[in-house]
Amino acid sequence: MAHSSDLIAGDIEQYLKAHEHKGLLRFITCGSVDDGKSTLIGRLLFESKLLFEDQLAAIEADSKKYGTQGGEMDFALLVDGLAAEREQGITIDVAYRFFSTDKRKFIVADTPGHEQYTRNMVTGASTADAAILMVDARYGILTQTCRHSFLMALMGLRHVVVAINKMDLVDYSKARFDEIVEAYRAFAKQLGLENITFIPMSALKGDNVIEHGVNMPWYHGTTLMGYLETVEIDDDRLQRAPFRMPVQWVNRPNLDFRGFTGMVSSGTVKPGDAIRVQPSGKASQVARIYTFDGDLDEAVAGQSITLLLEDEIDISRGDVISGVEHPAQTADQFETTLVWMDEQPLLPGRPYLMKLGTQTVTATVTDIKYQVNVNTLEHTAAKQLDLNAIGICTLSVNKAVAFDAYKDNQDTGGFILIDRMTNNTVGAGMLHFALRRSQNIHMQHVDIDKRVRAEAKTQKPVVLWFTGLSGAGKSTIANLVEQKLFAQGQHTYLLDGDNVRHGLNRDLGFTDADRVENIRRVSEVAKLMVDAGLIVLSAFISPFRSERQMARDLVGEGEFIEVFVDTPLDVAEERDPKGLYKKARRGELKNFTGIDSAYEMPETPEVHLKTATSSPEEAAETVMVALRERGLIN
Repeated sequence: MAHSSDLIAGDIEQYLKAHEHKGLLRFITCGSVDDGKSTLIGRLLFESKLLFEDQLAAIEADSKKYGTQGGEMDFALLVDGLAAEREQGITIDVAYRFFSTDKRKFIVADTPGHEQYTRNMVTGASTADAAILMVDARYGILTQTCRHSFLMALMGLRHVVVAINKMDLVDYSKARFDEIVEAYRAFAKQLGLENITFIPMSALKGDNVIEHGVNMPWYHGTTLMGYLETVEIDDDRLQRAPFRMPVQWVNRPNLDFRGFTGMVSSGTVKPGDAIRVQPSGKASQVARIYTFDGDLDEAVAGQSITLLLEDEIDISRGDVISGVEHPAQTADQFETTLVWMDEQPLLPGRPYLMKLGTQTVTATVTDIKYQVNVNTLEHTAAKQLDLNAIGICTLSVNKAVAFDAYKDNQDTGGFILIDRMTNNTVGAGMLHFALRRSQNIHMQHVDIDKRVRAEAKTQKPVVLWFTGLSGAGKSTIANLVEQKLFAQGQHTYLLDGDNVRHGLNRDLGFTDADRVENIRRVSEVAKLMVDAGLIVLSAFISPFRSERQMARDLVGEGEFIEVFVDTPLDVAEERDPKGLYKKARRGELKNFTGIDSAYEMPETPEVHLKTATSSPEEAAETVMVALRERGLIN
């Protein structure tokens, strides 16, 4: 007699073999709050009979503790796994679940309905083939319904089910169903969503989920499970697209082997195929397609491979290997759609990290063309994007990158933005097209460069960046340092916050967005002055770490010295040389740093001056000592 462990092992093996060759459908559930998404998925899991006895026992116990169905089985608890979700009765995170029927395997992502978790819906939709948009029959089309619909259209979801749920709470009314269908069709037409299936259902009672039931005899369409099992997914679409392989890493185990490893995102490739590497534009031919299990005669989308080429050409991580006839595009400026996913607003001019495929570059939103009102699809002007806002933006990156339009290739056309200070993902976007000016503007070569200019002045160029609260003494100390440098024969220039706002930045106010742009312009001017071989003294409040880091990144290693003029707020207020603090306290000055606008103190400044306990002369001498210690002056 076989042991029970052998029987269990045999059952598992049989189960895996039975499901091995089934097709896979990835789909999401989305919509507004408390419309039954988790209950629906819980019922699908329950009805698919893939739950173990201990899971059922746990859900029965949890239904009594957390459930909202009067002690009956609460299917939502199968999906809402976090204690916080169960206690509040809402979905917070994206919950991924696997189930299977005789016809197909499924991976479903249950996405939150609350507006503050819209970013989680974007995460779930990024890999989905289809979407189930839940609508509460009692309330109809809501703001979050429109928002998720807009995002579905943006992300190219081709198959959409509008599941009009909780029909049991509107007496299974056909009139109510028809009313919601008509309203949604009118909205979806503006988005270009066409392939839509409407299903009236009750996820709690089971009507039209697996079987039709008896409560809606007027409905003759498919059940939800019938739809999921039969919807046609174009699995070959990626194979038919032009060949793309973003390079993940350069594989060089020995001197006789140099390959380029990555996953084929679209198309096919064979030995002998001509390829082009973007953004460099260099061409070669495929010599071998190597994998751990041996060489391949052909590789297709979804496979991870290593390509060996006929020629020794320079290829790095982030480059994209394409077919020579239809190579990826290259550019450094784009029009994009951007979904903002952070509590802190997007401010044009602020630098972020952009991850596009395997490439990571520095990116800046240079302009917000307009923001989209998700309810009316109206285009409205915007100076910044707040949490969950969707905008059409102009994006600039610090070097040319290889890309495709998102509609043509999601892997090489979709990107995320990352905050450089916190490393948080703050935005997700889709590239539309390259801007023409990115193709027409090039850096002009000059023969007289920074090194030559600095040698002529017999000095090393550097930026001294004085930052601190208003009244800290930045301008006073910077002025004293410049006098000392000038007395030694150094060539200098002092950029002062007030002086610059009389000319270059006279059009800017004091909102956070204007402050970012103020420092961006000053940073670019400081960069030019360093290139001219000067010692630049910059005295600005510059309240945000991100912009100070941007200024540092614009110049070379060792050419930026951050000088933190550290004065407590009460001391700065007591000095108040311009009377600004008094005005701010009276409410006459809005967005004043230290009062109603934040100041982010430097974490590791090269020079830290505590001016509450030292004189301006002593502080200036401390800066001079720091310059001498770094070999920048004698």
